[in-house]
Amino acid sequence: MSKKELSRRQFIKGAGAAAGMAALGMLAGCGSKTPGENSAPEQKGLYTPGTYTSKAQGAVSTILVTMTFSADAITDVVLDLSGETENYGQAAAETLKAALMQKQSNEIDTVSGATLTSKAVMEAAGKCIQQAKGEIPVEVITGGDSAENGPAGWLGTEPEVSGVDETWDTDFLIVGAGNGGLCAGAYAARNGVKFRIIEKGTAPARVRGWYGVCDSEDALAAGAKPMDRAAMRNELKRFSSGKTNLKLWDTWFNESAAMHKFIKDCYAQYLPDAKVNVTVGDEAHWPEEDTGRFFFPVEEHFWGFGEVDRNTIFCRIIEEEAGVPIDFNTTLVKLERSGGKVTGVIAQNTETGKYIRINAAKGVLLACGGYPYNPDMMEQLDPQGTAVTANNNGWPTDTGDGIKAGVWAGAAMQAEAAPMLFDRGIIAPGVDAGYMKTSTGDRVFPSPEGQFNIGSQPFLKVNRRGERFTNESGTYDMMSYAAYNQPGGVYAIVFDDNFFDDVQRFHTIGCSAGTRNGSRERTLEMIDGQIQKGNAFKADTLEELADKMGFSGKDKETFLATCARYNELYENQEDVDFGKPAYRLSALKQGPYYSFWMGACLLTTEQGLLCDENGRVVDENREPIEGLFVCGDNAGGFFVNNYPCLMAGIAMGRNMTYAIKAVKVAAGIDG
Repeated sequence: MSKKELSRRQFIKGAGAAAGMAALGMLAGCGSKTPGENSAPEQKGLYTPGTYTSKAQGAVSTILVTMTFSADAITDVVLDLSGETENYGQAAAETLKAALMQKQSNEIDTVSGATLTSKAVMEAAGKCIQQAKGEIPVEVITGGDSAENGPAGWLGTEPEVSGVDETWDTDFLIVGAGNGGLCAGAYAARNGVKFRIIEKGTAPARVRGWYGVCDSEDALAAGAKPMDRAAMRNELKRFSSGKTNLKLWDTWFNESAAMHKFIKDCYAQYLPDAKVNVTVGDEAHWPEEDTGRFFFPVEEHFWGFGEVDRNTIFCRIIEEEAGVPIDFNTTLVKLERSGGKVTGVIAQNTETGKYIRINAAKGVLLACGGYPYNPDMMEQLDPQGTAVTANNNGWPTDTGDGIKAGVWAGAAMQAEAAPMLFDRGIIAPGVDAGYMKTSTGDRVFPSPEGQFNIGSQPFLKVNRRGERFTNESGTYDMMSYAAYNQPGGVYAIVFDDNFFDDVQRFHTIGCSAGTRNGSRERTLEMIDGQIQKGNAFKADTLEELADKMGFSGKDKETFLATCARYNELYENQEDVDFGKPAYRLSALKQGPYYSFWMGACLLTTEQGLLCDENGRVVDENREPIEGLFVCGDNAGGFFVNNYPCLMAGIAMGRNMTYAIKAVKVAAGIDG
């Protein structure tokens, strides 16, 4: 069995044992006998002893529940939640298992933050119990592949809905309660627009704290110079090979400061003591050696995290000021059109199964994200990004629903992928990047660890043969794409005990500065945590480190020679091999030494529906589709080929700028 067919490491041992028990349990549980065959007396009790397995659809994957029964009790529970999100679904596993064992029933409470996963566990556990009681046939679990229908298999066909159970009427419908959708809702609430919000999940999306703004009053007051828009356009043109629609950037240039002012006013009411932090001055600039190679707009804004964050404030404005409840568990099925105009949507309540027609007199805003949690779309639309990804840090409800609905309704879609890949996906040694299969056949990325910030630092990085293969200094995605040509799509980062001094000299910007602005002690704590999990290594000598990293024979010799060569480049202060700036070279001379294997961490996909500078979705002739708007990751044309990660916060900045723009255009609001 290849690594790609294994579930995550922390599950392998338990799942293997459970699978063995399940095989025995299927025989014991069936209890089938040939007529006239001698057999032992039937067991008397509540259950037929044995091990039974069942599956159900969780938040983002198929979950597997395996339960072992005596004649009168549930004696063991094994949950395979390896395809669920790390911090929510997977984190609920022990609580759910304990509840099943304590209650001796599937009638347990849901775990906060993991409602869909909890319900799936209850459903599958219920079927295990029914099997053990002989009420339903024993379920045989096999893995499988998702079907694909050629190059456009991800799109499928538009659903047919024969009838609706209820009808809602509103002026403006917002699909998605994420950062863009909530911003649009708050702005609509403050401007007297009649609106509704539907959200397929059970709660709003997590807040993305940083957002980019052009020439805000706070940035200018902090000493930032007005943005050089011509230089910015040239940099955008270069990064996208000329494929970005620069008119879309004009809206962000001209209207993002007003977006920030709106947010600032919201904070003034609900959290008046909060202060916005603007990244300006030396903190925001690459050192002079790189001037001319990269351009960074000094306009990133951050209010901090806490119990009351930006999305919480937006929800209060929507629900308390406007009195508009957010309709959770309500998923978009399809758009409705009449005479070329989008008039509303068909939605479905995922708890009741009822279909809802929502008429939207002034328009529909698709703010339901990209497709990081849709394996078919990932593999077919972005095979290269998929191949180098180790960890999915996207939002679980982002499965491309709005993109598919838009294309079904005649919208044009961006032709090329533009994922936001961060070089922070720490991965277990020997594991390849790209999808692996769980025991139920679901495709998930192999690392559950989330973003490991120090991975973005430009230390020495080597492949599985111990070779250095690129200039490690660049945007986050450059390192990940360079690994595409390396074995397994992964690489190892190597540094010595002087790492924290090196990080200060490297002066990376954006969120990778978190390592530099943190503490040496905190970084060592995080590394030690990964050492305990077997994902990171620490050694007194480079030779010992090589052994722990898994190098042997010729590969070990190559690795040690690579380290020696890297020390030579550092001593000479010139990287004649790959051209890395001298200030980003580092020595490997002071033990202890550290290393861990890395792949990409996927944040978002930016390949969505094409639109104009007013946020109106366009058709194949690039004509606006009346009544249909888009923002955020649901939209395309803004980023092409990649997200230029040196322009920190701009993805969220354009998201909320276009969310407000959509409300203004649809409702005819001036300004």
